[in-house]
Amino acid sequence: MKRLVVLGSTGSIGRQALEVVDALADEIEVVGLGARRDADALVGQALQYRPKAIALVEEQSAALVRSRVPQGTVVFTGREALTRLATQVEADIVLVAVVGIAGLLPTLQALRAGRDVALANKETLVAGGALVTREAARRRKMLLPVDSEHAAIAQCLRGESLESVRRVLLTGSGGPFLRRPIATLDQVGRDEALAHPTWNMGEKITVDSATLMNKGFEVIEAHWLFGLAGEQIDVVIHPQSIVHSLVEFVDGSVKAQLAPPDMRMVIAYALTAPRRLPLPSPVVEWDRLQLTFERPDPARYPCLGLAYDALREGGTMPAVLNASNEVGVERFLAGSIRFTGIARAVEATMDAHRPVSEPSLEEVLAADAWAREQALLALR
Repeated sequence: MKRLVVLGSTGSIGRQALEVVDALADEIEVVGLGARRDADALVGQALQYRPKAIALVEEQSAALVRSRVPQGTVVFTGREALTRLATQVEADIVLVAVVGIAGLLPTLQALRAGRDVALANKETLVAGGALVTREAARRRKMLLPVDSEHAAIAQCLRGESLESVRRVLLTGSGGPFLRRPIATLDQVGRDEALAHPTWNMGEKITVDSATLMNKGFEVIEAHWLFGLAGEQIDVVIHPQSIVHSLVEFVDGSVKAQLAPPDMRMVIAYALTAPRRLPLPSPVVEWDRLQLTFERPDPARYPCLGLAYDALREGGTMPAVLNASNEVGVERFLAGSIRFTGIARAVEATMDAHRPVSEPSLEEVLAADAWAREQALLALR
């Protein structure tokens, strides 16, 4: 039985991971649960799963949480709470499902503590890909993608050599504005951006899906996860979200992984691969299926081009891409800027940055902090 720690257990991916645990109760034991601020939900999960420890970053509710959790449950609180949970509780695998750069340090520390990491946090590899992959190799631990596209690539590459790969194609639905006139994107409202046509996700990643920044992040992730050059990674719009990625080989043949758009299948595969275990998941109705593909329009999705630029620049530039995008998305969700202002803030911040090559963790975090301030200046 695998011992599992979930960082971000009260978020969208964390909750779906616990649904997978319910379905695979004989295979997985929850030993740790962590959240940033949702104390009530975290306590409810602790009462249901009775982990050895929980973690809450926000300290204001610490006393209340300690009084409500099962007796004997260790409670970590404060800025280092998630890292302590990832390293001080005996576990086989840590699922990192927190949002943003907050996932980087717990991921590194979990690997150093000898845990495999199931990574549902795009920003960790975007900002610190070299650091994370080097640590995983040094410790001989696995980085398991909890992402439909990279999980699909991993499955297509099973039994294949990297030398036989010509390119991979990451699919994306195109978000809610695939057919909207480009001239009207300035008028997009918050609720419109959060109305994703096929996936049920958290607010930040849903906006990233609308700008296609999420695909840009996935391009950078694929580079680090599979050792592919940027020129070997393409993005294709696939509105039905049934084909999750494709791998094209040097002989012209192509492998694709298909499944209904359900993250529980992706989570389960990360936790149990190479085995496939029965899940109460939807199935594809093949007789009703129509699959279409098209190239993304650079004018509609400028964030995708910025991500390729960041990967080419390397060093700290992807960390700047990520941080400035986080600021832009936060400001958009708060109603402070227009939808198209996200890309403009990212571009202005990247233009002002001179990347450090082969950065240390401290240099990555410094670039992240600088980019947040710079992005706010660009949005004034």
